[in-house]
Amino acid sequence: MPINRLVFVAMLSALISAPLLAQTEVDETVQPSELEGQAVASPSDAPAHRRDGAPLDSTAGGFNSTPETLLESSSGTESIQSETHRDAAPTAANIDLRDVVDSPVADELFAPAAGDAVQEQEALAGAVRLSAVEETRVPNRVRQLLGVDVPPGTTTRLDWTPSKSFSGMAVDTPVLVVNGAWDGPTLCLTAAIHGDELNGIEMVRRVLYDLAPEKLHGMVVGVPIVNLLGFSRNSRYLPDRRDLNRYFPGNPRGSVASRLAHAFFQDVIQKCDALVDLHTGSFYRTNITQLRADMRNPKVAEFASLFGDIPVLNTGGNGSSLRAATVRAGIPAVTLEAGEPMRMQVRVVEEGVKAINTLLEKNGMYPSFSLWAKPSPAYYRSAWVRANASGILFSKVKLGGRVKKGDVLGEVINPVTNEKKLIESTYEGRVLGMALDQFVLPGFAAYHIGILEPRAAAAAASTGDEEADTDDDGQLESENKPTVLEEPKPLSPEEEGFDD
Repeated sequence: MPINRLVFVAMLSALISAPLLAQTEVDETVQPSELEGQAVASPSDAPAHRRDGAPLDSTAGGFNSTPETLLESSSGTESIQSETHRDAAPTAANIDLRDVVDSPVADELFAPAAGDAVQEQEALAGAVRLSAVEETRVPNRVRQLLGVDVPPGTTTRLDWTPSKSFSGMAVDTPVLVVNGAWDGPTLCLTAAIHGDELNGIEMVRRVLYDLAPEKLHGMVVGVPIVNLLGFSRNSRYLPDRRDLNRYFPGNPRGSVASRLAHAFFQDVIQKCDALVDLHTGSFYRTNITQLRADMRNPKVAEFASLFGDIPVLNTGGNGSSLRAATVRAGIPAVTLEAGEPMRMQVRVVEEGVKAINTLLEKNGMYPSFSLWAKPSPAYYRSAWVRANASGILFSKVKLGGRVKKGDVLGEVINPVTNEKKLIESTYEGRVLGMALDQFVLPGFAAYHIGILEPRAAAAAASTGDEEADTDDDGQLESENKPTVLEEPKPLSPEEEGFDD
C-alpha cells in the first residue's frame, strides 16, 4: 500500500474514534430530545442532560419534566403555561379588515378609560336613541366559527371551503368576522348568492369595515360573495347553470348546487341568530331598497321592524330560498332588495348600509348616529302591472313613486309602426320594482306595485295578478303559489335532473 494512502487511513481513523472516545469520558449524557415527556429547547441553546434529569451545567437552567412547562417570555419578566397538551381549535388572528394590526391589549379593550366613556355617553345623549345599548355590559366570550376560535374584541378574515366532495372545484370563500367585546347575538349578512348582484357585496364590506369591536355587542359575520363561482364568471348562476338560491337547505348527495347549499347552511347559517340576505332585481329589473319578510311569523315581523324607513313587502319567498330555509330552521331572516344587477349603485348601497346600521342600533348591538327614526309601513299585498303590446318600453314613473288608479306608468312603442300603447296603473300604491326600458312582449311584468291596506283586507283580496309575487331576487313566482310554505322534499341525485 503506498505511504500516502496509509497516512490518509490513519488520519481518518483518528477522526472517527475521537468523538467516540470523548463520549465515553462523559457520564452517559443524552440530549433533551431523547427524554420522553420533557420539553425540548432549540439545538443552539439546549444544554446536555444526564439520565437523572439534572443539567450538566447547574448555572444553565433546566427543563421541567411536568406536562405544564413554564416557559420564559421573550421579555424575561413573565411566564405562561404551555398549552401543548390542550386539544383546541386554532385561534383566529386579530386584524384590521383594511390592514393587519397587532392584537389589542385586553385591559384596554375591556376597561376603557373613564374619560372616553363620559365622552361617548355625552355624544349619545345628543342623538335620537330608540333603544339604547344596555347599561349592564356582559363581557363577550370566545366564539367558534369554521373550526376557528374567534376571541372577543377582535376582527378577522376566515375562509369557507365547502367540502372534500368538490375536490378540484372547491373555492375558498372569504368570511369577514367582527366579534365584539360585549356579549350579544350573532348577525349574519350574506350577499351575491347570485353572482351578478353587486350592490350587496359593497354593503357587507362597508358595514363590517366600519365596526369597532370594542363597541359591538355580539358578533357580526359577513359573507360578501357566497356564489364565488358565479361571481368570477360574471354570471347569476353556478357553472352547471343552476340557481343556488333554489336549493336550500341543500342535499349532501345532490347536485353541485345542493351540496354547496347544504355545506353553507350547516357551516355558517346555523351558527347565526338572525340573517339578512342581500339581493338586487334580476333580468333587467330594479327594486327600491326594501325588505322581503314573512310577516306571518312573529319573530320575523319583529325583526323586520328594526330596519327603519324602508318598505317591507310581506312574502314567504321561494320555498327553497336561503331566507325561507333559514326561517324554517327557527332563525329570523329577511331579504334586503336594493337596485339592479350588473351595476354598483352608490346611492343604493348607502341606503342599504343605513338600514343595516339602523338594525344594529335598534337591536342594541352597536351605537349609530346614521339611522332612520321610524319604520316604514308594511305592504301585505302587491301586484304586477303588465304590458299589453310588444315594443320598446319607456317608463313615465320613477322607482318608489306613489301612484293612483289610472296613472300612466309607461308606454310601449312599436319601433316599426310607431304605434303607442299606454300602461296604466290599476292599483293605488307605491312602485316597489320596475323593469328597465327594454323590448317587451304582451304579458311582460313591468311594474310591481305595493298596495297599502290593512292586513285583514289584504288577506281577503281576490286572486289573479294581485297574488303575483317576486321571490328573493325580484324574479316572478307562480301566480298561484300556496299561502303556506311547505318543506321541500329532499331529492336523490337521480331525481335532480340537470335542467330545472
